Amino acid sequence: MGNEPRLPSRIHGGVSVKRWTEQRWLIDNVIRAVGVDWDQPRTVSYNAPCGPEANADFAAIRARVQKYADISPAFEAVARRREAQARAAEEAGATVTARQNWFMAAVHYAASQWTFDETCAKNLELNARKRECYTRYAALAEHRVEAAWVPCGGGSLPGWFHLPPGYDGGRIPAVVSIPGMDGFKEGSVAIYGDRWLTRGIAVLTVEGPGQSEAAVLDIPVTMAGWTEAGPAMLAWLLRRPEIDPAKIGLVGQSFGSFFGTIACAAEPRYAACAVTASCLEPGHHTIFEEASPTFKRRFMWMSGYADEAQFDAFRKTLTWEGHAERIRAPYLCVAGEADELSPLEHTERLFRTLSGPRQLVVYQDSRHSVGNVPSTNLGPHPQTLVADWMKARLEGKPPASERWFVEAGGRVVRAPL
Repeated sequence: MGNEPRLPSRIHGGVSVKRWTEQRWLIDNVIRAVGVDWDQPRTVSYNAPCGPEANADFAAIRARVQKYADISPAFEAVARRREAQARAAEEAGATVTARQNWFMAAVHYAASQWTFDETCAKNLELNARKRECYTRYAALAEHRVEAAWVPCGGGSLPGWFHLPPGYDGGRIPAVVSIPGMDGFKEGSVAIYGDRWLTRGIAVLTVEGPGQSEAAVLDIPVTMAGWTEAGPAMLAWLLRRPEIDPAKIGLVGQSFGSFFGTIACAAEPRYAACAVTASCLEPGHHTIFEEASPTFKRRFMWMSGYADEAQFDAFRKTLTWEGHAERIRAPYLCVAGEADELSPLEHTERLFRTLSGPRQLVVYQDSRHSVGNVPSTNLGPHPQTLVADWMKARLEGKPPASERWFVEAGGRVVRAPL
């Protein structure tokens, strides 16, 4: 199944991004004015898998963060408090309280790593704390959770493998879950009421090349890495006796929509692919040159580039062109009409390239992070829609090739593709 790799022995320096240097003062002023979620509703997505008990944690973090430099210390402080509560609860025999606090501590530690653009001693320390807390959670979880190391390209990709509560044998469907640029595997499966596990679907959540812990382990983003990762992740699941080999899907969120598309194109045995909050602009000019410079800064670290000019040449190689044409599995994309990180026209063009069954769902007025607008509140709930669509595909039900436009009032306008 793959062995846990050793952490890198060398310490890396940070990256240099011209707009970041020039606009740092603007970013701090914007954060002071509108808060830590100035570019994306990041704390909302981190809060969701933790459940309502964590609401106060994130409210405190939002109040504390007044500038960019506050972000990591704010998350770390809450993580350490939750870790201490978990230890005390476990010593007292309160296992439910302990597992909840171990889980929340792991999520906060993972979130505290987000601002780092180097594999420095502090980043390695936070990564170790995250892994220990999640491992302690896994030992107490109400469903089976195992560490997963997926052999790929001479290294091992870090992941976690989840089986549904009450699993008692037999082969069941599974999904490979790929997080986004700001996401991490520890937050990909909710502590309670997870949308996949409650539908009887196992989850292998993996950080592929360049993502979170994979970057810490010196496994950078490359096109070759992701074309290798697609088959490698499926092969890991094929070796599991619990998993039905004909019922394995792939899901990706945000930049995971691009990574997932490449991975699916490289492995024809995936039964279906569903992506949300699309990052499907070939070359990714908008997210790296027009959005907050923090995106480019982070992705340069993820891909192992310190020199911006070299990265600018590299990012142009990041495209689904020449790959998506090979996808035959049913493909779903849920996108915002007003996506500010990847204009919808690029997603529409990809759909004209696909030849298999496909469904594009566009929510009126939604930005990149699909939600928090009337169309998502009154229309089909995006995450529920994705889960039900995938479940139907893994059950062998054929999809209709359609474009849905979800209006602000919740009405769905359907058109054939």
